[in-house]
Amino acid sequence: MILITGDTHGTIDYDKIHILNTRKILTSNDYLIIAGDFGAIWNANTLDRDLYPYEKLPFTVLFIDGNHENFDILNSYPVTKWNGGNVHIIRKNIIHLMRGQVFNIEGKTIFTFGGGTSIDKYRREEHISWWKEEIPSKEEINEGIINLSKYDNKVDFIITHSCDSNTLNNPSLFFYGNKCEAYEDNYALDNFENIATYKKWFFGHYHVDAVISDNKVALYNDIKELD
Repeated sequence: MILITGDTHGTIDYDKIHILNTRKILTSNDYLIIAGDFGAIWNANTLDRDLYPYEKLPFTVLFIDGNHENFDILNSYPVTKWNGGNVHIIRKNIIHLMRGQVFNIEGKTIFTFGGGTSIDKYRREEHISWWKEEIPSKEEINEGIINLSKYDNKVDFIITHSCDSNTLNNPSLFFYGNKCEAYEDNYALDNFENIATYKKWFFGHYHVDAVISDNKVALYNDIKELD
C-alpha cells in the first residue's frame, strides 16, 4: 500500500500519522509519502529525538523536502539509489526522495520534486531557521526534465511540495485565507506541468485539503491512497 499526506512539521502535525498507525495494520512493505515540510530534520542537537516518532513506525516513511527543512543536515547524508531514483537514507525506514527523480514503487512511477518558498523568511535566520536551498536550482530542474524524458514524459503520479503557477489561480487554493502568490518555485514546476502526462499530482505546502481538479490534489491532514 502507498499512502500520501501533507506537511508534518516534525511532531507539530504528527497526530494524523499517529491516528493512521492505530487504525491500519501496516508493515515495512507499506509506504507513507509526506509531501514536503517533513520538518523532523531541523536541529542537529535534537535530531534523534525528532526522528524517533517516525523511526518507530512499522511502515516505511518517504518524504520530499519542503521549505521547512534543515538543508545543511539533509544534504550531509550520502546520495544513493533506491527504486530507480536518488535518495538520502535517513534511517532504515525513513527515506528522502530527492528532486527531479522518477521512482518505481509497487509498479507505479512517481516523479518527485521538493522545494518551496518561505513567505516569512524575512523574520528567519539563514542556516538556523531558513535555507536558500528551499528554492529549486536550474540543475535540479534540468535533471527532472531529463529523468522525465527517460519515461517519455509519462508517469503515474507527480508529488511536489508547492504547485505550478497556473494551479494557484484555482479558487479552492488559498494560504491562511489569502490568495496565493506565485513564487520562483511555482514557476519552476511549470516546466513539468508543460511536458508531463500523469494521472494525479499531489502537493502540500498550502495547509489545505482540496481537490483542485480531476488530477490535482492539495493535501494537509488528509491521507490518500495512491491507486
